[in-house]
Amino acid sequence: MKQAAFAIIISLLSAVLAIAGYKHFEDREKAKYQSELPTYAGIRFASNHIRPGSAPVNPDFVQAASLVAPAVVHIKTLYEGEDRRSANSLYGFFGLPQAQTPVRGSGSGVIISPDGYIVTNNHVIEHAAAIEVVLPDKRVYKATLVGRDPNTDLALLKVDGADLPVVPLGNSDNVQVGEWVLAVGYPLSLNSTVTAGIISAKGRSIGILNHQGQGSYEDASQLAPNTPIESFIQTDAAINPGNSGGALVNANGQLIGINAAIASQTGSYAGYGFAIPVNLMRKVVSDFRKYGEVRRGYLGVSFPAPAIEDQLWRERGIDPALVIGVFITGVQPGGAAAVAGLREGDIIQSIDGVRVASSAELSERIARHHPGDQVEISYFRGGRTSRVYVRLKGEEEYKDVTERNLAGMLGAAFAPLPESTKRQYGLRSGVYITQLQRGGFFDSAGIPEGTVITHFNGVPVNSISDISNALRASKAGAVRVHGFTPEGTGFVFSFPLGT
Repeated sequence: MKQAAFAIIISLLSAVLAIAGYKHFEDREKAKYQSELPTYAGIRFASNHIRPGSAPVNPDFVQAASLVAPAVVHIKTLYEGEDRRSANSLYGFFGLPQAQTPVRGSGSGVIISPDGYIVTNNHVIEHAAAIEVVLPDKRVYKATLVGRDPNTDLALLKVDGADLPVVPLGNSDNVQVGEWVLAVGYPLSLNSTVTAGIISAKGRSIGILNHQGQGSYEDASQLAPNTPIESFIQTDAAINPGNSGGALVNANGQLIGINAAIASQTGSYAGYGFAIPVNLMRKVVSDFRKYGEVRRGYLGVSFPAPAIEDQLWRERGIDPALVIGVFITGVQPGGAAAVAGLREGDIIQSIDGVRVASSAELSERIARHHPGDQVEISYFRGGRTSRVYVRLKGEEEYKDVTERNLAGMLGAAFAPLPESTKRQYGLRSGVYITQLQRGGFFDSAGIPEGTVITHFNGVPVNSISDISNALRASKAGAVRVHGFTPEGTGFVFSFPLGT
């Protein structure tokens, strides 16, 4: 009996020791597992180390938010007279009706230097008669405009401050799809707001900047080679009206983009927001501080609009999946690319050793440079890859070349639409296409001869002279065409003039 009781006690003691041993082993393994997890700015992620059946480890953004929020400011603008249409700073991006009575606008900005330089969007402050900056701690400053650029949608403001909080700058080239980010700003005129999401895409071109400046045209003699640069960082962090000009930061609290727009049919957040890469911002802000304007280098090539790039490949019998690069549809005589020996049909694959997979990426890379800068271009021609050094042209040189070759870039001949035809179809303006050049913009887009064009970049056209004036005077730098096919189907089509 005693032996049986002793055996039971021994068994229970063994079980307790076994459980304790297993618990010690599990704690040790858990500690080892935690030590192996990747860290980022003090934040530990489970990511690829998540065990089957375990819950993912959520990132903690408290540190990043507390670092950034004090340096993201509320920008309030005042408009007078005709310029009050800009009071709703985001109406142009969302297709919202223009306000008729408001005279105030609202947006966001990012302090990038302790002495008061603030970056925001051009569309936040464009046409403003007065600009006020409110910090999260309620300090209020009057801001002066240092410079603005519609083609990148960036603007630089200055306030008289000292020892102001700043957002440290990151490197947008290192941003990865799937990376956690924060959007910080003043949406819907609320106080400082932080939202979280991931990078969902890079190098996005969505045609938003083509709309800016519509209805406002310069004298035709003042042709400027303005081409919009769209190579947005796309994120699913919630961005709403008022967030424009605010900060997109990584989990380390570093600025990687300036929030600019959302994809929405209603004007409110619908899942995707877009930010201007900080590396492009660096160059633009540097130009503002040195010259008060942006000074860009130009390559002198044209390429298909992003929407028809793949179509152009297939028409030439090439599988788009097989080649990474940008197909050159035209090289401007006398331009930088032509001088270096680049030709129509070449495929640009890299700029300064960095691969470019789209026209948006190519435009952004070139836009980071100044006139006279030398860039190394890798291109594919005739089954082989070659390299060439290209010295970029300045604005005046580019302007002269563009003006001489404008008609050839369109790849079409036009004739005035007879007045009787206008009356028959109730049109006030129009020209029609009499001849197409194979491989030109209109031919590549599938627009046939006989098509009626009523507007170029929002300007009604009735003659060849009207077309020339409309293209030269546009601030958009891209051609936006309204018209009707011979079958009577209406269309709107956009394509870039080049970079």
